[in-house]
Amino acid sequence: MPEVLPMPDAPPPTDAPVPAPYAVRIPGGAHPLGTPPFLDPGEVVMWRYRDYAWAPGRPETVSPMRVVRDDARGLVAWLAPGTPQLTKRYPDGSDLRDVALAERYVRAPHRVQARSRWRGAGILRVAQAGTPWSVWLFWDVPDGLDPADPAAHDTWEFAGWYVNLETAHHRAGHDTFTGDHVLDLWIEPDGTVHVKDADELEAAEQVGLLSADETAAIRLNAEHGRASFRAGDWPFDDAWTRWRPDAAWTTPDLRADEHWEVDLLDA
Repeated sequence: MPEVLPMPDAPPPTDAPVPAPYAVRIPGGAHPLGTPPFLDPGEVVMWRYRDYAWAPGRPETVSPMRVVRDDARGLVAWLAPGTPQLTKRYPDGSDLRDVALAERYVRAPHRVQARSRWRGAGILRVAQAGTPWSVWLFWDVPDGLDPADPAAHDTWEFAGWYVNLETAHHRAGHDTFTGDHVLDLWIEPDGTVHVKDADELEAAEQVGLLSADETAAIRLNAEHGRASFRAGDWPFDDAWTRWRPDAAWTTPDLRADEHWEVDLLDA
């Protein structure tokens, strides 16, 4: 199970800059999120997570998502239930968290590209321009109801915010690029803040995947993320908790030029 612990109280980092722990490889000509050209609502954007040392041909996580809005503030996109996506798995189909923590990042380079399907209820992701995290909104759907059925929308109950620490996004065409920073926050609807995967961040530093300076920057960004929530910044606007997807939207698919070595789509 991923480690989830109450986040210790700390003073808001009001005077500390928001650091950029590291960059990821992106196509030439990609532009920072929040700068034109923008995508229209309903268009499909491929939300891509690339590893710290990603190189062409290496696996990445790719999720086709519907654009909710895209403008100077940033990108808001919807991951629909049942969406086909690409993930990084071992050749036998097992996941990173199926491996003991001490070996997790040592064996990570052996992962390959796998096609799978998002099985949970949908996720609304809000990536604010220039910010090294995105905010994900989750909802609970009563048992027995199909979360993809617009008729069930009125039954959704907001479950909380997930602050995914990551590289500030850059976009090229219909692709947005970022890289995961391991550490995350989970914020309950009542405002209780938990820190997630602190043990994984420590393990990543111990094996040399991240430097001490990089992990310190990531921890500071977690404090910035909590301060953003306390301030009620745009990604945490209460209106997003009441948002629902357009009933006319179909579930997007992966592009024809994507590739994978393991197929878990209906496993």
